[in-house]
Amino acid sequence: MGLFDIFGDRESKAIKKHAARVANKRSQSPERWESILALGQMKTREAVEALLVRFTFRIEPSISDQEEKEKVLEGVVAAGENAVEPVLEMLKKSESIAWPLRILTKLLPEERVTTELLSLLEGMDVEYERDPQKKREILGELENRVDPRIAEAVLRFTEDVNEACRFHAYGALIAQGGIEERAQVLSDGLRREESMRVRARILDALAKAGVKLAGEAPSGGLPVGYSIDRDGTIRTPH
Repeated sequence: MGLFDIFGDRESKAIKKHAARVANKRSQSPERWESILALGQMKTREAVEALLVRFTFRIEPSISDQEEKEKVLEGVVAAGENAVEPVLEMLKKSESIAWPLRILTKLLPEERVTTELLSLLEGMDVEYERDPQKKREILGELENRVDPRIAEAVLRFTEDVNEACRFHAYGALIAQGGIEERAQVLSDGLRREESMRVRARILDALAKAGVKLAGEAPSGGLPVGYSIDRDGTIRTPH
């Protein structure tokens, strides 16, 4: 066995030991913290994968949980390029995008992060699902981004079964600007929409842009404080 084999074997054993501690919610907090620090210093893909497991469970008190996860985030980011693929895998498999997204924004350019979010969204549909949390989070994040690809990607989700997904889909669509060019799409959506919260979001966007409603007013009433003149001018309570 060569010298490098010996060092490699030692590192492998160390990673296994620290990984077991980090993955065990019943480990003593000081031991888990020590292992988080140790893995963070290794900066290898294997160490990153071991660290990421910490995001799969919570401990009490919540302040300790948050502190440990923030330290894990620091360790993963410190690994640089070695962290990218493991974090992308986490983004795909995790029920929530919150932590992997925070990490990726520190590792990758904004355009690449948007690409990954849109890739995930492409594989989702607008039908009923028991827990649409991940889809809802992606659409909500896209509200905070401006990219020429977003409008087309989120448009179909304005007809999602889930009201919150529709709300964020319209938010992401509106955030891309060009409200005048989207007047017909937004007006059609307003007439189709039953949620007063979503209707208010559409009406606010049209009114703020000074764009009149295209076509007839929706049936079923408007949110409190909103009205539409005969010529399509929208009045809001703001």
